[in-house]
Amino acid sequence: MILAPVALFVYNRLEHTKKTIEALQKNELAINSDLVIFSDGFKNSPESKSSVLVVREYLKTISGFKSIKIIERLENLGLANSIINGVTEIVNQSGKIIVLEDDLITSPYFLRYMNEALDLYENQEEVISIHGYIYPVKHQLPETFFIKGADCWGWATWKRGWDLFEADGQKLLSELIAKKLTREFDLGGYPYTQMLRGQIKGFNNSWAVRWYASAFLKNKLTLYPGYSLVSNCGFDNSGTHTGRMTAFFTEIYNKPVIVAKISVIENSEVRLIVARFFKTLYLRLFIIFVRYKFYLKIFKRICLKALNR
Repeated sequence: MILAPVALFVYNRLEHTKKTIEALQKNELAINSDLVIFSDGFKNSPESKSSVLVVREYLKTISGFKSIKIIERLENLGLANSIINGVTEIVNQSGKIIVLEDDLITSPYFLRYMNEALDLYENQEEVISIHGYIYPVKHQLPETFFIKGADCWGWATWKRGWDLFEADGQKLLSELIAKKLTREFDLGGYPYTQMLRGQIKGFNNSWAVRWYASAFLKNKLTLYPGYSLVSNCGFDNSGTHTGRMTAFFTEIYNKPVIVAKISVIENSEVRLIVARFFKTLYLRLFIIFVRYKFYLKIFKRICLKALNR
């Protein structure tokens, strides 16, 4: 088995980067894996430059991999362009890739799962990618299963898969609307369609929603583990696109996930379980929002009364 190169995308979060690297070093296949680190350039402020340079100094101290290549971007590309350019570069060279960002903590068996699955489904055209994270649903899931689309928290693909990536958000949205697929695309209530609209209008620069839409519209499948091999530690207000949230936290599975050939069709039962997870999550968020507006209204009335005394 030829191991896929691991691409890690970092910016200015030193402590998060350290946690990601330290967990990756503990992977049993780390010593045999090539690591390519893409360090995005700093923005036009002294604080940005300082934090990026601190991360880059740390990167020079890393060991524990077959090879380490650090690519320091001269300009700030932003997360989306950094990932799109970096993934394209690596898959064109190596034919496959494992992708991590600087806030993803992996199981010691993450690389084994990724490489075994990449090898097993390499020639299965219906499979576009492999994913290492699974949502914290309250159900026992199969060892591995497929869901339509693609995901972004610890993933892998081949050149044939990444070649289907469509960067034009408007083109993707138009096709979703024309085929009346927006409800299915939103998977139980997650605002993927709204996120895609936001990307088109420039409110966000999500590469991930375009990757998901690209795979979804081609009816491609992603393999997931029944136990999460990845945990996201970035929901602490430290990231560019994330706030503080615990709903997606999951314990890391510290045993190997058995990768065996299964039927290459979407698991409709698991899809429904994930859809219910999203529906419940966003119902809770909606209730919190309504309560916030209610109490804010009362607070304003109290303030007005106080001012009119």
